[in-house]
Amino acid sequence: MRKYLLLALSLAGVASAAAQNPAATAYRATERRVNDLVHTKLAVRFDYAKRYLYGREWVTLKPHGYPADTLRLDAKGMDIKAVALVQGEKLQPLKYDYNQRQLLIHLGRTVPAGQAYTVYLEYTAKPDELGAAGQGTAAIRGAKGLYFINPDSAVAGKPVQIWTQGETDANSAWFPTIDQPNQKTTQEISLTVPSKYVTLSNGQLVSQAPAGPGLRTDTWKMDEPHAPYLFMMAVGDFRVTKDTWRGKEVNYYLEPQYAAQARAIFGKTPRMLEFFSQRLGVDFPWNKYSQVVCRDFVAGAMENTTASLFGEQAQGSARELLDWQYAGEEREIAHELFHQWFGDYVTCESWSNLTMNESFANFSEVLWAEHEYGPDAAAQQADLSLRTYFRSRGNFEKPLVRFQYADKEDLLDGVSYQKGGAILNMLRHHLGEDVFFAGLKRYLTQNAFGTGEAHQLRLALEAAAGQDLNWFFNQWYFRAGHPVVTIDYQWDAARQRQAVVVRQTQAGAPFVLPLTVDVYAKGRARRYPATLRHAVDTLYFPAATRPDLVNVDAEKVLVWQKQDRKSLTEFAYQQRHAPSYLDRREALAAAQTQLADPLAHKILVAGLADKSPALREMAVELLDLKNAALRKAALPLVEKLALADPAVPVQTAALNALGALKDKRYAPLFAQALGSKSYRVQGAALQALLPLNPAQALARATAFENDHKGALTAALVAVYGRAGTAAQWPSVRAKYDAADPNARFGMLPGIAELLGRVDDPTALREGIARIRDLTVEFKRFLDAPRLVGLLRGVQAQQAARPNAALVKTLVDEAAAVIEAAK
Repeated sequence: MRKYLLLALSLAGVASAAAQNPAATAYRATERRVNDLVHTKLAVRFDYAKRYLYGREWVTLKPHGYPADTLRLDAKGMDIKAVALVQGEKLQPLKYDYNQRQLLIHLGRTVPAGQAYTVYLEYTAKPDELGAAGQGTAAIRGAKGLYFINPDSAVAGKPVQIWTQGETDANSAWFPTIDQPNQKTTQEISLTVPSKYVTLSNGQLVSQAPAGPGLRTDTWKMDEPHAPYLFMMAVGDFRVTKDTWRGKEVNYYLEPQYAAQARAIFGKTPRMLEFFSQRLGVDFPWNKYSQVVCRDFVAGAMENTTASLFGEQAQGSARELLDWQYAGEEREIAHELFHQWFGDYVTCESWSNLTMNESFANFSEVLWAEHEYGPDAAAQQADLSLRTYFRSRGNFEKPLVRFQYADKEDLLDGVSYQKGGAILNMLRHHLGEDVFFAGLKRYLTQNAFGTGEAHQLRLALEAAAGQDLNWFFNQWYFRAGHPVVTIDYQWDAARQRQAVVVRQTQAGAPFVLPLTVDVYAKGRARRYPATLRHAVDTLYFPAATRPDLVNVDAEKVLVWQKQDRKSLTEFAYQQRHAPSYLDRREALAAAQTQLADPLAHKILVAGLADKSPALREMAVELLDLKNAALRKAALPLVEKLALADPAVPVQTAALNALGALKDKRYAPLFAQALGSKSYRVQGAALQALLPLNPAQALARATAFENDHKGALTAALVAVYGRAGTAAQWPSVRAKYDAADPNARFGMLPGIAELLGRVDDPTALREGIARIRDLTVEFKRFLDAPRLVGLLRGVQAQQAARPNAALVKTLVDEAAAVIEAAK
């Protein structure tokens, strides 16, 4: 799963709140298996008006280990119509107790361990009536399991869809099951739907049959077992683009207007299947693989077995695709596909072991980037990922395998994903490619169609490597935190040796850190292996002359935070001579801290011509163009990047940098950039033009009204906020209402600026209400003080205008609602 990320999150209190919650310290044992799921057969139909599912279910189970006379199923918020034991062609009604969360069925006899029995159920699922039980978390914004999207066609232009989202335990809101990751079941689902719609579910479509006027029943079947949370359905007006891999179906389901881009979006999937199958030594284990894009999805994407589901960010027009980067959808496609092995084929034994799913999927993002784009792209993705982990100090208090937590979805965090992926990449480098992947193959084959935990991974890797790895797993999987180090250098001319002093300053015991060190002298580098074990380690290397550079962790794979006390001269040498993306990135970061030094200017200017687009972008963003000497050296290059760099993020960053100068001589350049096909480039150019010529920016914004998306839409709102009138309010309102939460939050400054200037009471009421309601909708996540500040700013601007009293009343009421929600 790719978790949902609200960029406007106010995370400061999230970790501390969890730490103060007594539930966060409770031990979470793996769910006991009293009965094992064997096969689940469902027949479902939908009531679009009521948003109900009417279901019939035949669930086959076996008592695990001991005889059983009861069966407990998870079943959230349902109306249970019938429960019976299947006896041949007959149904024997059974007694049951139901508390709206779980269904306790009395079997009427004792079933011996290992003996199969089948229970029949009729029920109505009412996901929209779950109340608090259907609310989501920061990672997954809903727990209803089953979602009706625009079922009454009330929103013009928005498709009617049904889709499901099961992780972590939401599928039991639409069919009774044992909703635990340590259960596996084969599956058959028959969906009766309006015949105009396409369906998708796990496994293969085995039949389609008329089911009355305007209806059709599609039956999907899975012959291999998988976990209940991975069951899925999608129903809607999708266009299916068909592909293949080794004779297996590989299909892409998108809305009709995006179908032409299906292969541009998902077309690398067959190559990914081939690469991952070969690299793992385990062929893709399922009989088909489909990918579907749905509206209003409550997470980023979900790895349902054989049928991954993506949010609408994964579909776009040909122009929108120009602005996509690897860190967006291609990375996500690789992530969900790798889950088909790690998560679906072998599932985490409990949510405490979520690392066995998500860390591997995160690791695959680096693996595919390396294969497809080379080592710089892989290092860039690994660095972006690890920085996400470092961004929240709350992550530092959590081990990778976590048996204490307040809510299982708390594990969908930077530890399970980003830190875990980095740990796997580090272990790969420590063991070597062949041994590491041989260990993964052993883990997958030994636990095929079953579950796994960290100890089983360790044993598989130990068998492949022939060496003990308890030390590695103890410190990286079962211990929180990471090394925090300082690195100092001393060259001893008399002894002709170079000393490197590494101090670990984190709390607790030192980490054991195998690494490599490159020593550069006379234009050549020599690599030395070393291992850090103590709070202070001093490493010695032969050096007849002072080295030009000593590069600790030369492979740049350690999970640590370091203060590397090199001179700027050494960082400049590192930028020119050390091979990796992170070597060059470290040099740019060092230059940022010493911008008064002319050598820092040379490093940054050199960065503008780096082969990596990400580092060119970083160099642009680090420039201090108020510095006359740096401006003189850098501006000619920045101007070229702004007009002609092939990478959209670099061109955008250059336009932003020039725009910050507010220099009218760049107005023609910004106007020229408005002719780009990229929405991001156009948006940056329009924002840059705005302070120089508001009237021209307003005219150009108006001309873009028929074709705008993403950054350009945000720029239109900014222009209308600065230069527009009440006449633009309907357009701003429509853009805001159509945007996702992240985009809405980004539009708020422009909306507030416009509201501070208009005299239309209707616009004022509508605008202030939208700011208020955004907080109510996302009350656990948004920065409430910032929103109140925006509203008070509107009030201040309106103080001398005709509607001052109305605005004060509206703002006071909205602020009270926001504070209450907080």
